[in-house]
Amino acid sequence: MAFLGHVVSSNKIKMDPKKIEAVQSWPRPSTAIEIRSVLGLAGYYRRFIEGFSSIAVPLTKLTQKGASFRYLDECEERFQKLKTALTTTLVFVLPSGSGSYIVYCNATRVGIGCVLIQYGRVIAYASCQLKLHEKNYLVYDS
Repeated sequence: MAFLGHVVSSNKIKMDPKKIEAVQSWPRPSTAIEIRSVLGLAGYYRRFIEGFSSIAVPLTKLTQKGASFRYLDECEERFQKLKTALTTTLVFVLPSGSGSYIVYCNATRVGIGCVLIQYGRVIAYASCQLKLHEKNYLVYDS
């Protein structure tokens, strides 16, 4: 049975192959508006993509006001990486009401990221890019 972009069977849930093919066939974005569209969709799933903010940095820079649009090899590499992450990321488990959680955090000069784990299984990822003034903070303060 197809449900919300997934195929549900009696023993597993997997992504709909038609959806995977649609994402994998996205053409290279050629304008800032097209990049915003890609980042908007990918951003909706950001909690399922480890290091989302770090991956998206070169693409996000192309959408900034007054920035010239120079789609470099690094941008193409990150675009491909986002497409791969959107089509291959593992399904996470739902958190259990009982039991303890482990949170792993990482702060760099680019962004902050963390992973929520329960019983050794990933529940969610979270990450954000630092604003220009926040990049001046000490990593501890971030």
